[in-house]
Amino acid sequence: MIRIVVNQTEPEPILLDRVAAVIRAGGLVALPTDTLYGLAADPCNAGAVRRVFLVKGRASGRALPLVAADLAQITAQLGALPPLALALARRFWPGPLTMLVPAAGALAAGVSGGTGRVGVRVPDHAVARGLCRACGSMLTATSANLSGRPASNDPDDVARSLGSELDILLDAGTAPGGPFSTIVDVTGVEPQLVRAGAVPWEEVQSWAHREHRDGNARRSSD
Repeated sequence: MIRIVVNQTEPEPILLDRVAAVIRAGGLVALPTDTLYGLAADPCNAGAVRRVFLVKGRASGRALPLVAADLAQITAQLGALPPLALALARRFWPGPLTMLVPAAGALAAGVSGGTGRVGVRVPDHAVARGLCRACGSMLTATSANLSGRPASNDPDDVARSLGSELDILLDAGTAPGGPFSTIVDVTGVEPQLVRAGAVPWEEVQSWAHREHRDGNARRSSD
């Protein structure tokens, strides 16, 4: 494993490009997010995705969450998002809200876990977004720990537990920590809570209902 130390608020482009080259070649990288450290791999590379599952000891039926540089990168790879997803994205991204949306055909089969949906978000962390931008692609971001073991916001913990399995540890110091991201299914008319987390469910519901109400008002005035 190679440890590459980057500035957490203004990551050096030359270092991100170096890491991106490893990911594009099928490598596995630990990276910081706005919650915990995650495992980054190319979600369109079936071999890289299998490696994520093997390194974590993760059950094959469990989908892998993705992170992206911005909303434009998500729509470029997954297509147009449902109106509900766009409304919530405007309010909660960048941030710890993961939304389940239809999975695109270019993604490796293991990413969606056979569900036809994939969880994606734009993290509020310059390093994670910068690496996605350098790769030109969304990245996997499942927590950087062995399945069943505690996730960590400390790069030293990641090095001790998974260092021998990683190509690169992208070290931006201690990540913010706290709860996992909130996961919400937005493939229907109303949002459905899948996992409670950093964004309170009540806030998600409130914003979704507000957008629904305002949208109806705009349509009725046309």
